[in-house]
Amino acid sequence: MNYTVNASILLTELPITERPAAVRAAGFDAVEFWWPFSSAVPAQEEIDAFVAAIQDAGVQLTGLNFFAGDMPTGDRGLVSWIGREDEFRANVEVVVAIGERLGTKAFNALYGNRIEGVDAQVQDDLAVQNLAIAGAAVAKIGGIVLLEPVSGMDAYPLKTAADALAIIARVADEHGVDNVKLLADFYHLAVNGDDVAAVVADHAAEFGHIQIADAPGRGEPGTGDLPLAQWIADAQAGGYAGPIGLEYKATQADPFAWIQN
Repeated sequence: MNYTVNASILLTELPITERPAAVRAAGFDAVEFWWPFSSAVPAQEEIDAFVAAIQDAGVQLTGLNFFAGDMPTGDRGLVSWIGREDEFRANVEVVVAIGERLGTKAFNALYGNRIEGVDAQVQDDLAVQNLAIAGAAVAKIGGIVLLEPVSGMDAYPLKTAADALAIIARVADEHGVDNVKLLADFYHLAVNGDDVAAVVADHAAEFGHIQIADAPGRGEPGTGDLPLAQWIADAQAGGYAGPIGLEYKATQADPFAWIQN
């Protein structure tokens, strides 16, 4: 199995710049991160240290999130956030530069929460525009933008695969940008009540990325009751050929022990 370790949710006892080496030491050659900086446009020294950590560890950065705001306080992306357009677009430039240096091809754009007092249609129109800008930018380095349904945040409007696919279709139809793809996080989809087996059956070949965690609990596979192995096998049979992102909360000292079981 071709796994990529999300080192923003795993190995969090280590500083960010030490996690790529820990991923390599655990036997993996690929890593992905949420945005690893506290601002949309970090200092060049911070960027260089992150890039060097990836390169020195000898792992491939397969995925990187765009800046999503202050996630610990509940922010979930700037894509649809009225008033932060310039910040998002400045971040796109930084993301592309990092991707170009590291050969990264997949970039996750969290959609953003609904804003009280702002018309949802206005937010969606901005999101479509921003996703088109991001898609065109990463296309220059052969990349794709990922759009993800998310659980656990009532104000986040994309909860099912259909929600995300509708926005993706608008980006293609209205702007001619066709490299925005569904991030199929099986945990989020399942927790939100989506029919994951049907999503896999209908859209596996269109997936831009797969991430996994078990439910309930968001622990490693085997800690819950989701048929993750079956969904992965079905997705691969249906045409998905990319890595499987490990994006779960470890419940034991060795977060990867389940792979040997």
